[in-house]
Amino acid sequence: MRVIRHLERALLPPADVVLTLGNFDGVHLGHGAILARARAEASAREGCLVVLTFHPHPAAVLAPGHAPERLQSLHERLVCFAAAGADVAVVQRFTPAFAAIDAEAFVRTYLCRHLRLRHVVVGHRVSFGRGRAGSAATLTALGASSGFSVESLGPVSVDGEEVSSTSVRAAIAAGAMARSARLLGRAYALRGRVVVGDRRGRTLGFPTANLHLPGGMMLPPDGVYAAWTETPRGRFGVALNIGVRPTFAGRRRTVEAHLLDFDGDLYGRWLRLELVERLRGEERFADVAALRRAIAGDIRLAREVLARTSPSRG
Repeated sequence: MRVIRHLERALLPPADVVLTLGNFDGVHLGHGAILARARAEASAREGCLVVLTFHPHPAAVLAPGHAPERLQSLHERLVCFAAAGADVAVVQRFTPAFAAIDAEAFVRTYLCRHLRLRHVVVGHRVSFGRGRAGSAATLTALGASSGFSVESLGPVSVDGEEVSSTSVRAAIAAGAMARSARLLGRAYALRGRVVVGDRRGRTLGFPTANLHLPGGMMLPPDGVYAAWTETPRGRFGVALNIGVRPTFAGRRRTVEAHLLDFDGDLYGRWLRLELVERLRGEERFADVAALRRAIAGDIRLAREVLARTSPSRG
């Protein structure tokens, strides 16, 4: 998949384009349905599937105090686009100037000028252009005069709940990792670089990999989780702690992963943790001995949970 940062500066193959556009935060099952339909249409037309997404999230620019926490980094979003069969991903930098472009100008002078646009697939709630005035109906009207057709897909529901980035965030905020996985179509994952911590886990007998996550990422509630991760030496189960470590009067929130049956150096590497189940909330223990016993119990429970699951391939 080719990634383009500035559409107006790129030379695309002279192929008919099937386009889909949106924030795609989390690339959940609803997004998956849109991407699959767009891929099928591009294949039928022997054309090129282009996915246009925005970075940073528009709310982070227009209303930074109310911007939602992100479900994915841009890297993870692009990985999902590639897995869905996109030929080109256009990452449009969202700025106040870009937000001020009205919907018609965005379509005619940005999309149609640079793409041989033949078909557009969007979700039923798509919005774009100044004041979010553009909609699927706007695209349909503009397409009629600009030579492209438009397909709007309705919502996808799981267990009677409409799938959306908002519903995924609600599940994660509740620590309901199984529900978030059903909405996403895969386990919710945290991806970060392993950094040097205070090495307290090693002194307790349970060494951990301390993850530094990109800013603005959504974390589930503090507590202990069973998870999976992949290393250069294969996949390993994880007992994961998220929190401030109250037994040691900590204040900074950390993400610490104890890899089961792993012995090695992961400093500087990126780890992707697939969260399976919340085992318990964060607790303050009377002393280090009590904490050590609790961690041993967490590891036993994590093994039991992971023995009933398999790593996500999403």
